[in-house]
Amino acid sequence: MGLLERLNDDMKQAMKNKEKEKLSVIRMLKAALQNEAIKLGKSQLSEDEELTVLSRELKQRKDSLQEFENAGRSDLVEKTKAEIQIVELYMPKQLTEEELTQIVKETIAEVGATSKADMGKVMGAIMPKVKGKADGSLVNKLVQQHLSS
Repeated sequence: MGLLERLNDDMKQAMKNKEKEKLSVIRMLKAALQNEAIKLGKSQLSEDEELTVLSRELKQRKDSLQEFENAGRSDLVEKTKAEIQIVELYMPKQLTEEELTQIVKETIAEVGATSKADMGKVMGAIMPKVKGKADGSLVNKLVQQHLSS
């Protein structure tokens, strides 16, 4: 089952169960996917493109969460946390820190990186491998740790 079909099924279920928050987030995700398809001039997105859209939506919410926490807006913090949980339902299983560390070590060896100057090379090689399965800031932190040691 494709992501759009899954969203449609979940949207119907959310309507039946009168889950307003979930319904709202699903509609936002569907709109984001459809907008991306229109932007790319396609009738249907590839799995990779869908993952890019979901990752972007999740990142936006996490950034918003940080801003709301800094501003002391507890009402918006709770709402955004709930939205993040719903978006994460549609994301692939996230890699553990151990799995991510292993990928970082392998990639550093692959590209022959030796110092922090090679950071861009390493990040460029890692991100396609972990797309949607790991947070970019965590990947960045792990790469920095392994390049500085």
